[in-house]
Amino acid sequence: MPELPEVEHAVRVARDACQGKRLRAVRALHASQRRSLPDEIANALTGDTVVAIDRRGKHQLLRLASGRTLHVHFRMTGDWRVATVDDSASRTTRVVLDFEDGTRLALDDARALATVAVVSPGVDPCPDLGPEATDPAFNAEWLAHRLALRRGPIKPALLDQRLVAGIGNIYASESLWYARIDPRRAANRLRQLQYRALAAGVKRAMQKALERPERYYGALAVSDAVRFNVYQRDGKGCRRCRSPITRLVQGGRSTYYCRQCQR
Repeated sequence: MPELPEVEHAVRVARDACQGKRLRAVRALHASQRRSLPDEIANALTGDTVVAIDRRGKHQLLRLASGRTLHVHFRMTGDWRVATVDDSASRTTRVVLDFEDGTRLALDDARALATVAVVSPGVDPCPDLGPEATDPAFNAEWLAHRLALRRGPIKPALLDQRLVAGIGNIYASESLWYARIDPRRAANRLRQLQYRALAAGVKRAMQKALERPERYYGALAVSDAVRFNVYQRDGKGCRRCRSPITRLVQGGRSTYYCRQCQR
């Protein structure tokens, strides 16, 4: 699933493609998307203007001149494709935003899991999210307070968007490697020094990812050889101590870590 850095990249694509433009038509092309964006609601967007595009965690928020917000969540495989209104939609195109200047922003999603919904003026589209992973409010004190009653392992806890917005499976593993914390350690059993190291590790992992202009797409490619320290590197040498990286499964998700560095 795209995480904060990948969604930030998508926001920049969308911003360049449609900020300031007036909508000519909005169409949901797949039944899965019509559940959150039925035809009558999509049609009511005609004539509105995209005035700003924001990101909150993994969520994209297209702010409209009417005060409404178009709330987009890519889920697993969603992505933007910039085209023109004369281009044919691909078989994986799920929603199209056509603009009066003849350009189009299309939501492509092979699994049809992405959601697009209209949020009324004055309503918070993401009321339950914790602070951004890059926000100063996300710190050791916040972590210690929110994890005080969490007896489960720390790595799955980091995937809770109420704790911190934007972290997923990739950057949870990367953050714990920076912090030198075993992903199996109970979330409420960390020392204050470790909470500080973890908050710093999260920010470092995010900053490194945000410095890269492209999006990560899933299979570890040659171009990603220096991108990750542990993710999908099981059996390869740790970048700190050269011990082999280990993979384990937590909550149905793969976790990668160094047994030597993350004790």
